[in-house]
Amino acid sequence: MISIEALVRPERIGQVTHALEEAGVPGFYYYNVTGQGRQRGVEVFVGRAGQIATRSAVQKTCIRTVVSDDMKEAVITAITEAAKSPGEGEIGDGKIFVTQVADLARVRTGERGDAAL
Repeated sequence: MISIEALVRPERIGQVTHALEEAGVPGFYYYNVTGQGRQRGVEVFVGRAGQIATRSAVQKTCIRTVVSDDMKEAVITAITEAAKSPGEGEIGDGKIFVTQVADLARVRTGERGDAAL
């Protein structure tokens, strides 16, 4: 089993969740986060005079799922295609982190491992 966690633009979350459902992902969750990466923030207009300020923290949405190992490439492809900006993409489109899951337990039944997925 693997855990796939992706940071994407908040406005792309609808496309990403739809792509995950189409790829056969049984469940996932997502939440909003704020942080800074290579993008080093964004420029925003502030005030009535049209002044520009740099905001170092950027809004992202983190989406996470745990799937069987054989679904890894399909899930990464689905997220990448759905989260990428049109054309060649843009800085800030996101990142995907893949980690191994040692064990998993379903609270209701006590099932463990792949059976709990």
